[in-house]
Amino acid sequence: MLDGAGIGVAFGHHGELVQGLFEDDGARLRRALVSLPCRQLQSRARFSAGDGDLVAVTPESCDKARRAAELTIARFGQRGTGGNLAIDSNVPVGRGMGSSTADVLASIQAVLGWLEIEAASDEVMRIAVSAETACDSTLFKQQAVLFAHRDGIVLEAFRRPLPPVDLISVDTTPDVTVDTLEYQPARYDASEIETFRPLRSLLRTAIKHADIRMLGRVATASARINERFLPKPGLDEIEAIGCRFDAVGIQVAHSGTVVGLMFDGLDPKASANIDGAADALRGSGFDPAIFRH
Repeated sequence: MLDGAGIGVAFGHHGELVQGLFEDDGARLRRALVSLPCRQLQSRARFSAGDGDLVAVTPESCDKARRAAELTIARFGQRGTGGNLAIDSNVPVGRGMGSSTADVLASIQAVLGWLEIEAASDEVMRIAVSAETACDSTLFKQQAVLFAHRDGIVLEAFRRPLPPVDLISVDTTPDVTVDTLEYQPARYDASEIETFRPLRSLLRTAIKHADIRMLGRVATASARINERFLPKPGLDEIEAIGCRFDAVGIQVAHSGTVVGLMFDGLDPKASANIDGAADALRGSGFDPAIFRH
């Protein structure tokens, strides 16, 4: 083990492009999602040896990160080894943007770095799910995956990364947060479950051909299904403004508060359209933030 410190960095996300019930290889339905990574949002963890046999975390509220560090030590190090874990994150909490997952993944990486161990992604996934009940797909930095976030398994790994997406982010309930542990998973009806099958196929095609407009249609459909379970105030108005400025679709944090207007990151007109849409959103009383790929 190192005398120094291990460092880990993990990204947040801006909700999901799609989330629902999808079949695994054995035709079993599993809850799964495709997260929309946001590289401007990240958590940085630092782990170093301590004098006792417990892991102390700063800030103290990062209990899931502490748990992840303990589980990583138990799995790869020596049970009962203590240390100091420090988390520095700019990922908003309670918005469905992956703050806890980023903290957990960064902490696991920091402990692995301190132990000088390289772990397989499936090992990391299992620890992350154990630490926080569910885990986003942001672990897969270079690849788009349909990820069963409560089971820690990949249902489908797409052959290409997501095409570049620029976003206008709107927090629809800035005074209200969502506790993902308390949030009841959506109870989809038969027609909604059946809808996820063609959405998965369209998603696969959109990623394969880097077709961002098709990707936007998939995300919009998933966002609309989610409205029955966790409504986003002002969603219709946000979408209408997006249509005026050539947004390719909307996407949401399915267990959070944010809505994203999606724009083609390779479109030369995107920058002007984003600025125009952001001004229109402000004029309607929203407080938009812009995230470029």
